[in-house]
Amino acid sequence: MTILALEFSSARRSVAVARAGALLAESVAEGGRGTHAFDLIEQALRQAKVGREEIKVVAVGLGPGSYTGIRAAIAVAQGWQLAREVQLLGISSAAAIAWHAQTTKCFGRLQIVVDAQRGEFYLSTWEISAAQRREISPLKIFSAAEIEQRRQRGEIMVGPGETNPAHRLFPGAAAVVQLAAGRSDFVAGESLAPIYLRETNFVKTPPPRAAATH
Repeated sequence: MTILALEFSSARRSVAVARAGALLAESVAEGGRGTHAFDLIEQALRQAKVGREEIKVVAVGLGPGSYTGIRAAIAVAQGWQLAREVQLLGISSAAAIAWHAQTTKCFGRLQIVVDAQRGEFYLSTWEISAAQRREISPLKIFSAAEIEQRRQRGEIMVGPGETNPAHRLFPGAAAVVQLAAGRSDFVAGESLAPIYLRETNFVKTPPPRAAATH
């Protein structure tokens, strides 16, 4: 089975192609505006020597992370399913970071941290060794002060925004495509949604004030 993976949840955006669990190609873009989704897809397909019609599964990194980037990846996947009837999978970007930690031998009890904006961070706790990746505590939102307190206690933070190069780990498409291999819990396009822990609040605009009469 040939899988195309899209991971746009961080500033390091990537697309990967794999077949039967073997990575064939990965294209990456960093910085700048926009996701460059279609350029990255074309690069990955060309490097892998795979045609669009050969893609059977599209796997998407659902975050947490850049809401705009994740929505762009979901839109591409939804359009692909409409055009070619591929199967879709959603993958946690935190799980992709854990996969990256394992492959780079960053072992131990790790706090996977992603900037949630507004002075807050997404955090989940993982136990990672050469033999396993196990989530101990699921994603929650913490304030910047709480994250700093945990750092002061000696907890190891890893994620896209970490200043220590050894701990600056990104959720790449190569990880997403490996995590998708062998899975069969496919979903319809409308079921794909960003991992976003905040409640959505809508503020109703007040009606216009009537003009004063004199």
